[in-house]
Amino acid sequence: MNGLERFLSRPTAKPYRSGKLDPAVEPHINQDGHINFAPGDIENPQEWSTGRRYYITIVCVLMVVNATFASSSPSGSIRGISEYFQVSQVAAGLVITLFLLGYVAGPLIFAPLSEFYGRRYIFYVSFVAYVAFNFLCAFAPNFGSLLVGRLLTGTFASAPLTNAPGVLADIWDPVQRGNAMALFSMMTFVGPALGPVISGFLELTKGDHGWQWTFYVMIMFGGATAIPMFTIPETYPPVVLLNKARRLRALDPEKYGHLIAPAEAHGRSLASVFRVALLRPWQILFDPISFLVAIYVSVVYTLLYMLFSIYPIVFQEMRGWNSGVGELPLLGTVCGAVLGGSIVFYQSSRDRKAIEAGHPRKAEDRLPLAMLGGIVFAISMFWFAWSANYNSVHWFVPTLAGVFLSTSFLLIFVSYLNYLTDTYLMYTASAMAANTISRSACGAAAPLFTNQMFKALGVGGGGSLVGGVALLLAPIPFVFYKYGESIRVKSKFAPTKPAKAAAKSDDEEKQEGTGEKEAETERNHTQDPLSSSSEESLELGADYETTEEMERRIQHRRRLEQEQMEKVKTKSDAGD
Repeated sequence: MNGLERFLSRPTAKPYRSGKLDPAVEPHINQDGHINFAPGDIENPQEWSTGRRYYITIVCVLMVVNATFASSSPSGSIRGISEYFQVSQVAAGLVITLFLLGYVAGPLIFAPLSEFYGRRYIFYVSFVAYVAFNFLCAFAPNFGSLLVGRLLTGTFASAPLTNAPGVLADIWDPVQRGNAMALFSMMTFVGPALGPVISGFLELTKGDHGWQWTFYVMIMFGGATAIPMFTIPETYPPVVLLNKARRLRALDPEKYGHLIAPAEAHGRSLASVFRVALLRPWQILFDPISFLVAIYVSVVYTLLYMLFSIYPIVFQEMRGWNSGVGELPLLGTVCGAVLGGSIVFYQSSRDRKAIEAGHPRKAEDRLPLAMLGGIVFAISMFWFAWSANYNSVHWFVPTLAGVFLSTSFLLIFVSYLNYLTDTYLMYTASAMAANTISRSACGAAAPLFTNQMFKALGVGGGGSLVGGVALLLAPIPFVFYKYGESIRVKSKFAPTKPAKAAAKSDDEEKQEGTGEKEAETERNHTQDPLSSSSEESLELGADYETTEEMERRIQHRRRLEQEQMEKVKTKSDAGD
């Protein structure tokens, strides 16, 4: 038991308790007089060992799989829930709808809380609550109790989806982060696909109580994930620095009593954090780029949850397969997500080589994957609809179409989320919250109309309607690729400059004095402003910034990215 405790405590072992930290070294102070990370500081999350960071990444991904698996699992037991509680199957579909509505509320609650208190304790509280309310679902005495339990589990399950990307940005640099985010995005599609498969077989084998076993599986999976979850450390840089300042002041009040962390200097209250976090997403939602991206991603997300109703129609009602085997074709969407993730990994590798070669990059360079995904989306939707419409067509044909449909989902999803990040910079947190709210709200409606729509129009007609919408949306990434830069310049929330203006700023900076260069070197040793955690700090504090300060932050971001790319190139050359 002692060995197990030592093993589990290793990821959370405080760096300052290790022998690697020299107590004789004075704390690093930035130009504002606040404590900060020194170059190579082992207390900086991005300086932790690779194994430690991979461990944290795996735990975060497991929490995300829990959340996405739980979102769709009951869809394989809708008939059992309907019969057990004596409600219609449409009403039983509310167990999916209310869970996804919890996704709408979650980002507005947990993103500001993590900004104020850090990542770790938000994970602890929300994930334990998620597991606890699954007990309410499993042992619900009536249908109303089940619906309340699903709404609450959805709300608390949204915390990993909201905060896990921030954790990945805390611990990985901009180059390494691309692969970690691709893995996160894959799990947002793999989890929902696995849920109905498992619940379908549980309903088949466990009879009247099969729907309850679906929740038992969620409880067991969540309980197993909670063990490593309690071992992940705090990764949010402002909170890590705050804890460091408090520790040093307690260690030697006379020597370090004057030290303060940047978070203490700003003096922001939780109320002010919530005010910005609740208002700005709605403002950014109607910005042209954010609005069109939200529409496109919402259609993709809605279709993802429509598939959990479409596949039973195609393979169970039309072909007569049982509830277990009838869900197996959904595994094709898992394969498609893996294929899409592989394409993203390959593209990330090419982008890295281009950056190392000195080729300039802009936000619109993120869009080719969305262009490809949009074309594949429309083609594969028509392919699926009309191959599934006829039982004479082998089952493998629509299943293969589902593979490419899922691949297109992932390409669109990853490409657009990266594009939003590069477009809105310090407002990324609000842009992501707006996108999450819109797509979750649309996905929540899917179980309420899918059955009626496809039974009225037929699989071919219903699928063609969705395919037609996909065709209408397909030109959007092409339009952004050509005109996106000019749109961004006119946007109130996309603080980016055209290439000429940026080049002019760079030339002006070269003419600045030595003192300014030294100050910039000092700033380059502070936390990475490219991380989404830092973006949240900037975004939530943006009301207190002048335009000049905002521009300095943007220029700092560009300089730091270039410096990091040069370091990667130097390491690559040394390896060769």
